[in-house]
Amino acid sequence: MRIVGLLTVAMGVCMVIAGCKKKQEHSAPQFTVPKVEKKQPGEPISMQEYNSSTTVEWHGTTNVIISRMPDRDLPMVKDENGQEFVDNIISLKIVMGGKTLMERQFKKSAFNAYLDDDYRKTGILEGLVFDKVEGDNLLFAVSVCHPQTDEYIPLLIYVAPDASYRIERDTILDTASAD
Repeated sequence: MRIVGLLTVAMGVCMVIAGCKKKQEHSAPQFTVPKVEKKQPGEPISMQEYNSSTTVEWHGTTNVIISRMPDRDLPMVKDENGQEFVDNIISLKIVMGGKTLMERQFKKSAFNAYLDDDYRKTGILEGLVFDKVEGDNLLFAVSVCHPQTDEYIPLLIYVAPDASYRIERDTILDTASAD
């Protein structure tokens, strides 16, 4: 009886040892995802200078000259990674009948009343372009954008023949093609 008990204990120990033995399993290969390192900010980024001259029929022949220049004297704008961007100054000159009707420089601050806090803090004055003659006014499209994105606030400037102007936020999406 003693032998049977020892054999039973021995078989139990063997089964426990066999059960603890690591089984080889076939599993899917394990992939490691490389750690994405946050890009370190570099030197401040500037947009290229831009110059445009357009002749339109508005109270006779009128020339519209637009120039955009980065201005390092303006406060820098930072994105979420800390990258700095140089804001721009845009000059608008309107020459009607050979005489300068209007010559003005626009900074982002000229549009503060039409921007939310986010765009005041993280936006730059991206562009100003002649759009069309509308009624008795020249119409210009303006954009204040988050740098290097497609996110922007669309604005309009209407210039009257007496050189007065008004600014509005553009609320109409321009989705129709020209006829």
